[in-house]
Amino acid sequence: MPKHLLPIAFAAMLWTTGAHAGTRTAITIASEGASPPWDSIDSNGQLVGYDIDVGKELCRRMAIECKFVAQDWDGIIPALTVGKYDAIISGMSITEKRKKTISFSAPYAIGTNQIVMRRDLNLPPTDIKLKLDLTGIDAGKQAILDQLKAALTGKNLGVLRSSNSEAVLTDLFGKVATIRSYDSLENLKLDLAADRIDGGLADYSNWKLFLDSPDGQNAAFYGPQLFGGTWGPGIGIGIRKDDGDLVEAFNKAIAGAVTDGTLKKLSLQWFGFDISPPETP
Repeated sequence: MPKHLLPIAFAAMLWTTGAHAGTRTAITIASEGASPPWDSIDSNGQLVGYDIDVGKELCRRMAIECKFVAQDWDGIIPALTVGKYDAIISGMSITEKRKKTISFSAPYAIGTNQIVMRRDLNLPPTDIKLKLDLTGIDAGKQAILDQLKAALTGKNLGVLRSSNSEAVLTDLFGKVATIRSYDSLENLKLDLAADRIDGGLADYSNWKLFLDSPDGQNAAFYGPQLFGGTWGPGIGIGIRKDDGDLVEAFNKAIAGAVTDGTLKKLSLQWFGFDISPPETP
């Protein structure tokens, strides 16, 4: 991994705060490593994916060395707060609930989530290209959700444990469907491929890779693409609340990577479509 170190004088100016005296020329970044193409672990045991490339690019812009470590999703925020690492770059949605415990950078990605169901269930057709913002549910949105609820009644639906998708799925369909929570999306996909569950809710891009693979041939997107609401305004970098200097540094680097098109380039590389946030006026 390339190493980019701050000159000592500039480092002192950038990184010295009341909570962290002295200079900091390196940080450790955690990623789950189980949600491709966001992040995964390759055959050499190394973290790879969009999150990892974004992290490397932002560290390059901040002229600081960064080390990446894998961390299970269930403990990813608690381990940050006790100082196991300095930041989380792992497809984490910015939400009000999480902001009570940690701080976030500006969004480095904007994504949607979608339900996938087994084809052999022969469910009523839906508009899978429709994008439904769950921020403020009016009568029109509720009608769409009610139709979806009727179709999913009695079904077994999988979701990543301790995720925002788990909260959304439980809130929308917990009274009519059985919700099964998984420790990783890979295990969820295995059960779906083996017909042990009827479907599930996850990030659109994560599902796309699965559906394009042999294991996903008996499944398909179902219902609208969902965003907003519990998922918040986008995907951000999780940082401890007393690391305001690091938030500021990441925000400056993200703004630059948006303006010059780097985040768009990386998202096209990993996802095949643009998930970069809009440029701030």
